[in-house]
Amino acid sequence: RIKKGDRICLYMPMIPQLVIAMLACARIGAIHSVVFGGFSAESLKYRIKEAKAKMLITVDGYWRAGKTINTFITASQALKGCSSIKHLIVVKRLGEKVQWLKKSIKCHLWEELMKGPKEYCPPEEMDAEDILFLLYTSGSTGKPKGVIHTTGGYLLYTHLTFKWIFDHKDTDIYWCTADIGWITGHSYIVYGPLSNGTTVFMYEGVPTYPNPGKWWELINKYSVSILYTAPTAIRALMRLGDEWPAKYKLNTLRLLGTVGEPINPTAWLWYYENIGRKRCPVVDTWWQTETGGIMITTLPGVHSMKPGSAGFAFPGISPDIIEHKEEDLDDDTPDPNRPRCPIGAMGKLVIKKPWPGMLRGLWKNPERFKKTYFEKFGTYLTGDGAVENDDGYFWLKGRIDDIILVSGHNIGTAETESALVSHPAVAEAALASYPHSITLNALYTFVILKRDFKPSDKLRKELITHVRKVLGPTRANSGL
Repeated sequence: RIKKGDRICLYMPMIPQLVIAMLACARIGAIHSVVFGGFSAESLKYRIKEAKAKMLITVDGYWRAGKTINTFITASQALKGCSSIKHLIVVKRLGEKVQWLKKSIKCHLWEELMKGPKEYCPPEEMDAEDILFLLYTSGSTGKPKGVIHTTGGYLLYTHLTFKWIFDHKDTDIYWCTADIGWITGHSYIVYGPLSNGTTVFMYEGVPTYPNPGKWWELINKYSVSILYTAPTAIRALMRLGDEWPAKYKLNTLRLLGTVGEPINPTAWLWYYENIGRKRCPVVDTWWQTETGGIMITTLPGVHSMKPGSAGFAFPGISPDIIEHKEEDLDDDTPDPNRPRCPIGAMGKLVIKKPWPGMLRGLWKNPERFKKTYFEKFGTYLTGDGAVENDDGYFWLKGRIDDIILVSGHNIGTAETESALVSHPAVAEAALASYPHSITLNALYTFVILKRDFKPSDKLRKELITHVRKVLGPTRANSGL
């Protein structure tokens, strides 16, 4: 029997049964741990063993880009050596024959369980600080961290941020394209929207199958009014040409959002002009798995938009930017009095005061929790670099450990990548560094070109010159 506090691992694609299972866990007080359906058997095994999960809910398989993915085989491999698992439930998404596992695990088909008696299940009484879920997120060092979110504060924060930032209306059809295996799916597909009574649209497929117009076709067909997606997806679709969104009216859209990484102005403008048709506000949101919900954003109808800027702190949130030093990556010495960055300078983004949706710890690892987020500066360290301009807008610059010191200059990877993507030939860019005997580090960039451009030495030189022109001579790449 599953009871309050037991952990249940969910390893499923983007199907309604995943949401149903999460809400069922919440109702009985069980702690859900959702594992992204694309993770390997070893990744799943680690999360099961770390949480000592008593139940795994998975599927026989699913479709992705015209191919079948046999999830059950992966799950079966993961369960070898997972002695904590007592129950296995399988959803027959593909209708494949399921070869049950060893007798020590009670195996059930979801469809058969749904035929059972429909008894009323009273909700478990929960304290506001009881754990709602675990979600494992990668750290810069060590094994993935099991982030703990609790019942009261997390739900309050996702409810309110969704309502205000997406200007929720009862008539909205809302689509967040994230996978529920990530925090965006937890907060802004499940808990935030559903607690507001929102009609949520879910899609199991990829944006470019069977053709690059699939998303725009779905928006038209189902009258989607709010679209919340990632800059990576926007750039990928932008690369395939304006003609695909141009085929569709997209006239039901009234608000656009971005999430997951800083968005470069070129992609922002393409999104605003080609998808929003220059009439939909764009909320460029910054937050993290650990924060539970959106922390920095513009509010539609309240703030002016600036392409590439996340905007302002959400009401009640207290961000600050403190000086970044290269030696911080190797020096753990506490420095609670680190000075604030001057306006316009890039530094470390910290949050000075607690908020309802913040993580409450790391599963079974309180020391890592303290050291990772609070020990160094005595306040919550986000790990991201940022700039605050004199008008109060925040500009996110990527992970602070992705800030590269070249000849005494702090180079933000996101800023340099954005400069490259602003060139008409470039669809995607990634910046790396390598040791240099004179400048300490030197830069090397990898780019993906748009379909109408071909690699050449002339174009390579042109792109290096373009970066120098946009960002200054300190941004010259040693290789591209």
